[in-house]
Amino acid sequence: MITAALAAKIRRIDISTRKAVREAVAGRWHSAFKGRGMEFEEVRPYVPGDEVRTIDWNVTARTGEPHIKVFREERELAIVLAVDLSGSLRYGSRGRLKRELAAEAAAILAFSAVTNNDKVGLLMFTDRVEKWIPPRRGRGHVLRLVRELLAFEPTGRGTDLGGSIDELARALHRPSVVFVVSDFLSQGWESPLQRASLRHDVIPIIIEDPAEFELPRAGLVSFTDPESGAERIVDTSNGGVRRRFRDAAFAARDTRDRTLARTQLEAVRMRTDDADLVEPIVACLRRREERRAR
Repeated sequence: MITAALAAKIRRIDISTRKAVREAVAGRWHSAFKGRGMEFEEVRPYVPGDEVRTIDWNVTARTGEPHIKVFREERELAIVLAVDLSGSLRYGSRGRLKRELAAEAAAILAFSAVTNNDKVGLLMFTDRVEKWIPPRRGRGHVLRLVRELLAFEPTGRGTDLGGSIDELARALHRPSVVFVVSDFLSQGWESPLQRASLRHDVIPIIIEDPAEFELPRAGLVSFTDPESGAERIVDTSNGGVRRRFRDAAFAARDTRDRTLARTQLEAVRMRTDDADLVEPIVACLRRREERRAR
């Protein structure tokens, strides 16, 4: 059921995202991602500077003038958004939940895809695959995906990122661009991510909240683990407690970052207090565009 509040949120994301895509993302999207291959387009007369290896020797022999084969990139792409809906994404200290940030990031990517006539699909997961929507084109389809991301109530609370990536890889029958949107607060995902990247173009999107690294001084506070449901009373006025919390949080982040570094996949970072969600995506597209131009 779509409530008035949810409809307003979808409308806000729709308007802000389309504007961002139109102004900053769409122009780089095409050049940042490779198509599925090269498709023959025509034969034309050779001009100085053309690549000699593309000469069509049959036509050249028949006409007596050098001709070359012209190819164009086959642009049809399938963009797949693999979005984490586990309990840890239901947290946020800066005006938006991590899940809402994930939905906004996914919306920017989805609208960028359909603006370039690419298909876009969605896999939502927790400790299981919650829902799979195969790639399709069209703005109406993207709005459905945004609605699902904001309104869907998952069955699971935990996280099985690795298992979900393996299931997604089995569901995709052709090479795709896969954005994995998660806080990566789980284990066992390194090998599945690497396996998926052998066939697909995999880009991790890391979702963070600044309060995950600093415990506020607020006296005795009851904390509940959003994934396990375990509860614990913590004395946040104790400096040693806050220091151990901070050290553990940064150690977990460093472990995650080292694991990602071993996969050799370029990650995009987003925080719930980011005012501009477009710039991290544009920066990623710019780097990919520059690498392709070399």
